[in-house]
Order: sequence, then C-alpha cells, then structure tokens
Amino acid sequence: MDIFALLRLVLGLAFFLFGMSVMSSNLEKMAGGKLEQLLKTMTASPLVSMLLGAAITIAVQSSSAVTVMLVGLVNSGIMKFGQTLYVIFGANIGTTLTAWILSLSGIQSGNMWLKMLKPENFSPILAIIGVVMMMVGKKDKQKSIGTVLVGFTILMYGMVVMSDAVSPLAQMPEFTAILAGLQNPLLGLVVATLFTAIIQSSAASVGILQALALTGGLTYQMVIPMVMGLNIGTCATSLISSIGTSYKAKRVAVIHFSIKVIGTIICLPLYLLFTSLLKLDFIYNAVTPWNIAMVHTIYNLAITAILMPFTKYLVKLGKWLVKAKDETAPKDTMQYAPDLLLLRSPSVALQECDHYTFRMAATARDSLERAISLVGAYNEKDAEVVMRQEDTLDLYEDRLDAYLVYLSAQALSQQDSRRVGKMQHAIGDFERLGDHAVNLVKAGKELEIKSLFFSEEARRELGVLTMAVREILQLTTDCYINTDHEMAHHVEPLEQVIDGLTKAIKKNHLARLQAGRCSIELGFILSDLLTDFERISDHCSNIAVAVIELQHDALDSHRYLNEMKRDSEAFREMYAGFREKYTLPESAYARRQMEDYRSLPEPETE
Repeated sequence: MDIFALLRLVLGLAFFLFGMSVMSSNLEKMAGGKLEQLLKTMTASPLVSMLLGAAITIAVQSSSAVTVMLVGLVNSGIMKFGQTLYVIFGANIGTTLTAWILSLSGIQSGNMWLKMLKPENFSPILAIIGVVMMMVGKKDKQKSIGTVLVGFTILMYGMVVMSDAVSPLAQMPEFTAILAGLQNPLLGLVVATLFTAIIQSSAASVGILQALALTGGLTYQMVIPMVMGLNIGTCATSLISSIGTSYKAKRVAVIHFSIKVIGTIICLPLYLLFTSLLKLDFIYNAVTPWNIAMVHTIYNLAITAILMPFTKYLVKLGKWLVKAKDETAPKDTMQYAPDLLLLRSPSVALQECDHYTFRMAATARDSLERAISLVGAYNEKDAEVVMRQEDTLDLYEDRLDAYLVYLSAQALSQQDSRRVGKMQHAIGDFERLGDHAVNLVKAGKELEIKSLFFSEEARRELGVLTMAVREILQLTTDCYINTDHEMAHHVEPLEQVIDGLTKAIKKNHLARLQAGRCSIELGFILSDLLTDFERISDHCSNIAVAVIELQHDALDSHRYLNEMKRDSEAFREMYAGFREKYTLPESAYARRQMEDYRSLPEPETE
C-alpha cells in the first residue's frame, strides 16, 4: 500500500465523518426542541425510555450525541441520573441502524433493481434532489432536508473511497500479516477501542470494518472482539464532555462506559469459551458488510438483555465510582443559564434558554407584585426578598445574554434565530422590571421612615393605577411564557390606558398641591412612583411586541405600533374596554371645575 492509497483512505474517512456530522446536525435542527421535551416527559417507563433512546439515536444518527445530551441535561438538573440508564440502552441499539445502511454497499447482483439498493447507486439521485431543495427551497425545513440528503451522499461517497483504497490490500503480504495479528482477540479489542476513541465515531469504525470486509480478509474471529472494542471506544465522547461538570453528570458518562466494559467482560470470555469447547468452524469464515452489521446489532441487544434486570445495581455502581461532592455552593452558570454542553445540540440548548427566560419572567413579576404591595404597607422581610430577586435578575441577564451570543453562532434555523432575538430583547426588559421594583421598595421605605401618608384621594387613584399595572404584568408574563400572540395584542392598549392614568394623576396632584392639600415632599415621591409605573408598562409593551415578532419574518416595532394605534379597530375596542375598566374616581379638583362651570351664567341669546 503506497502513500497515495493511504491518502485516499484518509480522504474517504474524512468524507464519511463530515457527511455523518452534516446529517446529525441537520436532523437535530429539524427536530428542534422536541427531542429534549421527549426526554424530559417520556422517561417514566423503562420500555418507553429505551424505545425513545433508540428513536432519537436513529433520528440524529449518533449515540454519542444522545449521551452528551443526557450529560448536559443531568448537569443542568433537568433529568435525574437514574432516568438516563434506559435511554442509554436504547441509544446503544439505535446506533446499529447505520451499520445496516452501510451494509447495503456489499450487495452483489446483476439485477438492476437490486443494484439500485446499493447506497452508492441511489445516493447520486438523493444528492441531486438535495441540492435542488437547498437552492430553491424557501422554507428552512426544506433546506435542512436537502442538506441531510447531500450529507448522506457525502457519507456514502466516503465509504466508496475507503473501499476502493483498501481493495488492493487483499494482495499484499503485509496486510495479511497485520490481519494475522488481529486474530488475537485482546489485540483486536484494544486496536478497535483506541481507533474509535480517536475518531469519536463508532459508525465510522464500523464503516471501515465493512470496507475491509470487502477484501475478504476479515473473519468472525477478528470482527467479534473488534465490535466489542469499538463499542467501548465510542464512550470517549461522553467521557470528555463530562469534564468540568457536576458529579451527577459525570455518573452518566461513567455508567455509559461501564455498561460497555461490563458487557465486554461478560461476552468476550463466553465467546472464547463457546468457540473453544464447541469447535465452531464458522468463526474462521470471511465476513461480509451485512455480517458485521448483524454482529454489531446482536452484541448490543445481548448487552441490553443481560444488564437491564440489574439497572438498580448499575445506579449504585455509578454512585460508587463517582462519589457525591459537596456542591452546596451552586455554580452560577448552572443556575442562571443552560449548561454549555448543550451547545453541542443547539435546538436543545434553545429550548432550555426558553425555560430560563420563563423563570426570569416569573421572578420579575413576583418581584413587582411584592414591591407594589410595599408602597403604603412597608415591611423589611418582603423588601429583602425584592432586593435578592433583583440580584437574581441581574445574574439571569448577564449569563443568559452571554449564552445566547454563543448560541446565535451555532447552526440555527431561521425560526430558531428569531427565537434567540426575542429572548435577547426580552431578558433586558425583564431585568429593567426588577430595577423598577427596587425603586418602588425605596419609595415605600421612604414613606415608612418619614411617616408620610398620601391623601385618601391619592390612595384611591394609585389603587386604580396599580390594578392596571398588575394586569399588564400578568398579560405580559403569560403571553411570553405561553407564546400567546393573541394575548400579546392586549398589552399595548392597556399600556396606553396606563399612560393616560399617570398623566391624569399628575394633573390631579398639581391641583391638590395648589390647594395646599399635599406637601412638596409627597409630590416628589408620587412623581417617582408614577414614572416607575409608566416605565413598567413600557417594558411590558416591548416584551409583548417581541412575542408578536415571532409571527413575522421581520417586523419594525415602531411602525407596527403606530399602524396598530391608527388603523386597528380591535385596538380601539380593547383600549375602550380597558379605559372603562380603569377609570379614576372623580377628584375634588374635577368636581370643583364642574361646579364652577355650572355657576357660569347662561349665554345670552337674541
């Protein structure tokens, strides 16, 4: 084998790995956050969990990706360690599908229809379809499907290049000598383990074995231990990904590795024992790509059947191998943003970012609810809670914003990119809501310390305003958490009503100040309160518009609001409804104006 043949082998392996990566990433992009939702909601039943693990692995074409996903979910506290075992069993079975697809390349027949089943024969057709979909497809999903088809073609082309590169090896004495050494089961096991750990893809290792099988130089005696080895080597990805994670996440990677090692410890001696006692001559027969796929599947099914009854003990083993550490001091990145490991699965990471922004929204709403109650009824306990919540909101904004920057650099669909933009806008507004909650607390504390009290008239007016502010907070957080576009359209009319209420209260306050029924000091506090309430409604409006933007490819917020206020009959109806609902009680100033008006003489008439 000359240097050029070796380079062709490396080229084929590169195409294979690249095609597999393209397929995996785009299949996951098409699935969106559904994979994570399935993992979180459908892991109660062992059988369902196993089937789910197999299905997701088939969908993304990578058991390593699924295991890394599990490590990230456990590290974030979303899943428990015990829930992952059956998913791992299923992933081990699902990963065998790739070998069956690759085995079709070994079809030898003169029949045209059978020859069309060979991937290298039908993949060019898929490539043409894929390229057309990528070029003319308008929807993101169509382009992703096209990319998957092209990725599959590249993968199969890599398989063909590897097969062509190794085909001359059958005539080389040096290759025969190497194969003779691999007849040693332990040596074959170690070589396959190390090679798979280096390239971090069991599918690629199986593909190379299947390519070598076409030379006729591989036997069952060599292949069976090597299949065991490549199953151990594929754990390298999850072990590396667990570095720097919590002890619970490390347990997922370690138990994945342990399952493979225990399976080998059980199966390899049994295989050697049976072949020596029963004198099974078939193990010396040459294998085909189909035979390798069969061995790979049977081995993973055997491991699952043997170890599934002992899951309870596997959980104990994982806890024994990775001792619990004192993690009472939580890591900020784990609390306020998803785990960085989930960036390997952008759709899953995006889904988790949604959950963190939902927590942020709930925190901001609770903080403001408490702060509003403290105006006129101050207590130190609730004030301290609001201050802590403000610190929490600051950390949410800092960590989430940084995480979203990383996420936006990943391969996202157009819809997912818009979701990232929505979250980046919203988290800033949620953080500002926390700032206004602090301002309200300070106002309440000042009233308490100085023993100041608003007049009965001012308290009634503030009562109407705070009810409107509470409703706009509820509408905003609910429409954001539920992505309710219809509810989001109710926010702006209420925001306009709140603006009108603040102006009216300011006007009434000036009248009371002129009449000597209000102090200047109280006036300053009231002015600050009104400004905060108005700003709160403005931030709520921004969040609602961000939710509405998801319905459109592009939306100019200012133009949208202006057009809605000017042209929308629905807007005018909602505005009228909120205005009627939140009407200020008649002020003494207004009554006096009306009395003065009525005391005027009737206009003279001819």
